[in-house]
Amino acid sequence: MFSVLVTGSNGQVGSEIKELSPDYPYKFFFTDKKELDITKLQDIEKFIVQNDIDAIINCAAYTAVDRAESEKERADEINHLAVQNLAKLSKEFSIKLIHISTDYVFDGTNHKPYTEKDATNPQNIYAKSKLDGEHAMIKANPHNSIIIRTSWVYSYYGVNFVKTMLRLGKEKGSLNVIFDQVGTPTYAKDLARTILEILPKIENEKVEVYNYTNEGVLSWYDFAKEIMKMAKLTCKINPIETAEYPTAAKRPHYSLLSKSKIKSTFGVTIPYWKDGLDDCLRRLGERR
Repeated sequence: MFSVLVTGSNGQVGSEIKELSPDYPYKFFFTDKKELDITKLQDIEKFIVQNDIDAIINCAAYTAVDRAESEKERADEINHLAVQNLAKLSKEFSIKLIHISTDYVFDGTNHKPYTEKDATNPQNIYAKSKLDGEHAMIKANPHNSIIIRTSWVYSYYGVNFVKTMLRLGKEKGSLNVIFDQVGTPTYAKDLARTILEILPKIENEKVEVYNYTNEGVLSWYDFAKEIMKMAKLTCKINPIETAEYPTAAKRPHYSLLSKSKIKSTFGVTIPYWKDGLDDCLRRLGERR
């Protein structure tokens, strides 16, 4: 049976893959850093050999964007060097590798959706570590392997914007949310399903990069407004500019990603962002 290693399986995307896994004819190995430290090359090699791994879905990542500014080495270790390890061994053992990256590799100055060919220009430590991971994977060049860039990920699992808004929406009468950062949310369940659907179809000589988010375009302010509306919370959302909410790490103002490549290559149908949000709120028992 086709054996799939899922790293970072307790994160948002990894947890959704775990929930969807019974629907797919693969033998899954779900690991987090306790079961498999992907910063250690020998540990990964031993795991691959012992379990006869055919594909790796790397959901492991250092995602604390602001904290990365003061934890540069840790971010680099997980987002760059660990990816280098996975790519090197995937090449050596002819393993398919799917690695998840981020819209933050772009600087956010575009006025049209970013394609996979657009120039990257990371604006913070987290983004640079993710791009370094991409470059390491492309250099190692394991066959039949891809990088998926995504954005604004949320899920039934873990800590994320949707859950934070629900909590604060019940505690407060009003909230200030940024309106001048524009992009698209990604429901981790939709991304997880797409990864599992395209896995057997991936065939390429060189590492290919694809974009994936839900369909649509909105700001964080719009997103928060819709969360309150769907959950029937009375909390008022006030639009503010990024300058009014300073953070340690600089974020892109515009990070809309073009999905035409993944749709045309794999025949992927991508749900609208409100449909993903609706499903997530229903699972959380918050849809009113």
